[in-house]
Amino acid sequence: MKKIDCRGLACPKPVIMSKKELDSIDYGELEVLVDNNGAKENLSKLAQSLGYEYSINEDSEGIHVIIKKSEVCNCSVVEDDKNLVIVITSDSLGHGDDILGKTLMKSYIYTLTETEIKPKTLIFINGGVKLTTEGSDVLESLKTLEKEGVEILSCGTCLNFFGLSDKLVVGSVSNMYTIVEKMNGATNTIKI
Repeated sequence: MKKIDCRGLACPKPVIMSKKELDSIDYGELEVLVDNNGAKENLSKLAQSLGYEYSINEDSEGIHVIIKKSEVCNCSVVEDDKNLVIVITSDSLGHGDDILGKTLMKSYIYTLTETEIKPKTLIFINGGVKLTTEGSDVLESLKTLEKEGVEILSCGTCLNFFGLSDKLVVGSVSNMYTIVEKMNGATNTIKI
């Protein structure tokens, strides 16, 4: 049985590490040690979404999530959506607390680098362009996505509005016509 210790790691790292370990084995058990209920629930959901059996035990070390990958898996097949476009309209994810929103956005973009299916294009408009410019906390993740073939576009009007035209670090400057074409030609468009 493979074992990994994910105690002290913030979401989504325990799930990402576990998924990588599961992908590296043909079958068998993976024991993941975590220290909070959020990680326990997320690992349970991962196992369910992959069609794997799992069990949970708690002791003085922490929470042990044991995921069993069978030789024959009833895993669900994910279609590779070759033309997924994600439109990011803010440097913060969700509404409420801005600090939490920035943390969630950083986590979201990092998680995109770890998923098997990547979007074809990431479009940054309005405050979202702040993520592609100097000082952004997500530049390394965006550079990774770009190296993996994800097109990254930032609205030129938005960059000008925020005084960031000369501070673009990743991707290229775009215009509303191109943005509309990318969105209209997409198989699926997600706005966050």
